[in-house]
Amino acid sequence: MASSIQSAIVPAKDVDCLHPENVGYLAQKGREPRFTPCTPAGIMRILEEAGVELAGASAVVLGRSNIVGMPVALLLTKANATVTIAHSRTRDLAAVCRKADVLVAAVGNPGLVRGDWVKPGAVVIDVGVNRIEDKAAKRGSRLVGDVAFEEAVEVAGAITPVPGGVGPMTIAMLLENTLRAAEMADSQA
Repeated sequence: MASSIQSAIVPAKDVDCLHPENVGYLAQKGREPRFTPCTPAGIMRILEEAGVELAGASAVVLGRSNIVGMPVALLLTKANATVTIAHSRTRDLAAVCRKADVLVAAVGNPGLVRGDWVKPGAVVIDVGVNRIEDKAAKRGSRLVGDVAFEEAVEVAGAITPVPGGVGPMTIAMLLENTLRAAEMADSQA
């Protein structure tokens, strides 16, 4: 059902990059999609603005979703990083993560990535948004990422917080894609 809904989206208005045609352009070497998926685009912008050299870097993407994991792996590959896609069935996941110069955690498992999973000096992008119970918090819960932040921040060269890291960039990229869609529609009118 989801694929029929995604196929029904007009590709020129697909600001979330869900239509198979746009995803296909993302995956093809030498092709550019009309739009880049918002969260992966935000991740790439964070890395760019931080001056992270991706060419030749070892990047591990923890998660293989169609929304974040796979698209960010494709974008990192296009940036000439050497990409490993890891997931819940990856053997010795901690050892795989420890090899990463750039680690993108997008699995939806609160605090899965421990500090000792992070290579010293690595750049850690935490995409996870998990609500956990916290009786001390105003609403009885709080948001945390997939990375045990307090542990990882001691080891990482740079790390994004949750909340306040990738989330605002996702919104910014959605606005950028929406503007691009409007400009494309205007130029065809």
